[in-house]
Amino acid sequence: MVQNNVEFEQMLAQIKYLGKRERKVLELRFGLLNGIRKTQREIAKMLGISRSYVSRIEKRALEKLIKGLS
Repeated sequence: MVQNNVEFEQMLAQIKYLGKRERKVLELRFGLLNGIRKTQREIAKMLGISRSYVSRIEKRALEKLIKGLS
């Protein structure tokens, strides 16, 4: 998805436009804050939601980021 550092920086800039929960899911899923990646199941447990809901949130957030980069 991200091909170089410039695209990575652009993606990080777009994260601020996501909703609070979308941002949190991506931060945890991809270890954006501390380098520690979490599984969807771990995130679901942390947030008190189902794994399938985490999956939907993640998908929606990534779609928004991709749209924002194009």
